Amino acid sequence: MSSLSEMLSLSNILTPLVSELGVGGVGGFVVGYALKKIAKMMAIGLGLIFVTLQYLAYRGLIIIDYSAMREWALELMGQSAEFQSIVTDFVAHIPFGASFAVGLYLGMKKG
Repeated sequence: MSSLSEMLSLSNILTPLVSELGVGGVGGFVVGYALKKIAKMMAIGLGLIFVTLQYLAYRGLIIIDYSAMREWALELMGQSAEFQSIVTDFVAHIPFGASFAVGLYLGMKKG
């Protein structure tokens, strides 16, 4: 009789855990896939903008202030450090975070 109660107790523990792992993995995959697609589109857009600006500067139509651009880039890097801290805190919550990270990796790889 105690064996049956132990199985029920184990089932009560494993059911939410398996559910959380599945949701985290699927969610991570979807987010990773979408992020990679968005990153590709942004890279193409930024590349086209950069080439256009360089062409306009070459033709003498605009002047690019490279020191201001460098300061702007350094400011963006500081913001990405905050984002990395948030992501690190989120992924640290196991088991959802671990399965989300695996799903994110697979989504990024597939996308």
